[in-house]
Amino acid sequence: MIRAMLIDDEERASSILRTLIEKNIPEISELEIVNNATDAFFRIREFSPDLVFLDIQMPFLNGFDLLSKMEQISFDVIFTTAYNQYAIQAIRFSALDYLLKPIDVTDLRNAVQRHLNRKQTKSQTAMQYQNLFQNLSANSNEQFSLAVNGSQGMQFFQVNEIIRLEGDRNYTNFFLTKSRKLLSSKTLKEYEEMLSDKGFIRAHKSHLVNRSYIRSLTPECKLILTDESEVEVSRRRFPDVKLAVEGAG
Repeated sequence: MIRAMLIDDEERASSILRTLIEKNIPEISELEIVNNATDAFFRIREFSPDLVFLDIQMPFLNGFDLLSKMEQISFDVIFTTAYNQYAIQAIRFSALDYLLKPIDVTDLRNAVQRHLNRKQTKSQTAMQYQNLFQNLSANSNEQFSLAVNGSQGMQFFQVNEIIRLEGDRNYTNFFLTKSRKLLSSKTLKEYEEMLSDKGFIRAHKSHLVNRSYIRSLTPECKLILTDESEVEVSRRRFPDVKLAVEGAG
């Protein structure tokens, strides 16, 4: 069973989420609500939650500030937010979880199920939050770091270390600099959503390419990359890929 804490300065929002949890998430056996981030800082140590639903936008001390002040984060976090694209991007890049308000019951169930499925070490979790704080303070795409959960556990890569990605059903193969490879259990579509504004081009239903590593585009619908690899470009995507490559030249 799960000991959970809900931290949100809006009493109405916390009341709605509490009702959703009580009606739909029987795995949560204990639930405590705190409507002040400063109070939550002290209450977390007393309550020792397994899972914290943490609002991002709060006065005086926001959700990220609260976490950064803690010496050790020994619990799982599901962030809640009305909408903040930059914050969501940083969360996703760190392989952490979030819920958009107003919270959908199915999304809530899925997020809690992911919490139950996670088998992370404390050191791995600490690295994810360190990555989150780094991404929140990043000033450019080059400073963003992506957390990838592969067969060898969680690994972290700068965006400019990724040459290309290749989808394989529900998995994604990473092709990295220095001839490194990695298999992730996320779909290519999920990575496209995260990387499309970081200089990556969807060349084919199975290929996502870092524009920085493109050497040329052939008339035969192939991208030639700086590592000498070739990537097929679908005819439907050829005009957009051509425009993107020429624009980068």
